[in-house]
Amino acid sequence: MRIVLLGGSGFLGRYVLRALTDDGHHCEVLTRNAAHRSTLNLLPGVHLVQADVYDKEALANQFSGADAVISMAGILNESGRGGKGFHKAHVELVRSVIDACHAAGVSRLLHVSALNAGEGSSHYLQSKGQAEDLLLAADDLNVSIFQPSVIFGRGDEFFNRFAMMLRLAPVMPLACPNARLQPVYAGDVATAIAAALDDPMTWGKRFELAGPLSYSLKELVKWTADTIGARCVIVGLPRPLSAAMAAVMNLVPGKPLSWDNYKSLQTDNTSDANDLACFGVEPKAIDLVVPDYLTGSVHQRRLQSFRKRPPV
Repeated sequence: MRIVLLGGSGFLGRYVLRALTDDGHHCEVLTRNAAHRSTLNLLPGVHLVQADVYDKEALANQFSGADAVISMAGILNESGRGGKGFHKAHVELVRSVIDACHAAGVSRLLHVSALNAGEGSSHYLQSKGQAEDLLLAADDLNVSIFQPSVIFGRGDEFFNRFAMMLRLAPVMPLACPNARLQPVYAGDVATAIAAALDDPMTWGKRFELAGPLSYSLKELVKWTADTIGARCVIVGLPRPLSAAMAAVMNLVPGKPLSWDNYKSLQTDNTSDANDLACFGVEPKAIDLVVPDYLTGSVHQRRLQSFRKRPPV
């Protein structure tokens, strides 16, 4: 199959590309800056195409002759405020993708959304839900929607970011410590997407994808600290202080914790109906994957453990 991907050059996209090329598919990844993503061209069966994904005509040209389109583009924070950035990245872009599929005659469309899309009050979740509504309203498209929880894997923005902060700070004030998450392995999400690609039983459906266990945010940060051997005191903040911290950090360049992140964390990111089983996937636990990329190889971890032992 010839598959065109939006967001294929990102963290999850790299896992999806491996799963698809392992199945023998030819993948074309649309990106605004092909020069900065050139390492993807090293993957067999992957071709980078520089294109403006917000240009409907350009999208239709790229989609022409494709067997399927996979939409994974999205943002966790917007550069401005008021939800306009989320609306552009999640709603306007999806509308353009739908129009381009119609123009190019592509009927198969797979979309990566988010667990609890449309719930809560955050712009992130609300815009994700609006995009899903647009997709499911397109009756002439064979749409499958994937709703993953927080995704982990080598190169993730979750465990790696907390590990970096834990190594630097003796004390970490943690906003929303009781928020619950059910981290899912990127490889499991990619396997589900690849399995759904040519399965008509997945058309018109949403699939919740989550890991085997749910945790509070504080439990995950504490687990990360223990895994990397960081001696950092983690102080969970009550709701008023969490809100105050988010309001302040929202003004910091890069928004390490935005106000919209805070609002998203008010909705538990967990699933009672994990749909990975629909694709024959047994979800991997964090302790089977994360230590390898936070602390190095098994051999290195054993060596570190040996060095920490008290002298006899």
